[in-house]
Amino acid sequence: PSFVPDPFAMVLVSGMAEIILGIFVLLNTTRRMAAYGIILLLVLIFPANVQMLINYVYQHHPYTWLAAARLPLQIPLIWWAWKVSKL
Repeated sequence: PSFVPDPFAMVLVSGMAEIILGIFVLLNTTRRMAAYGIILLLVLIFPANVQMLINYVYQHHPYTWLAAARLPLQIPLIWWAWKVSKL
């Protein structure tokens, strides 16, 4: 979205956060905090995913369906991370 400063840097930062949180969720000692971090990350990137869908619709992009499918997929991913935080 337009309110995000330096979108390319934000993509890099969020990608690194995904990798780090994915590793930390595998470890018993960091699992709970990593799962909460994943939930936070999914919530924070949701506006960018909405903006991507809007852009794709206006551009008649061939992968508009994929951008649309990504939005509701975040609900079970958040639920899954919540369940993992309870392990």
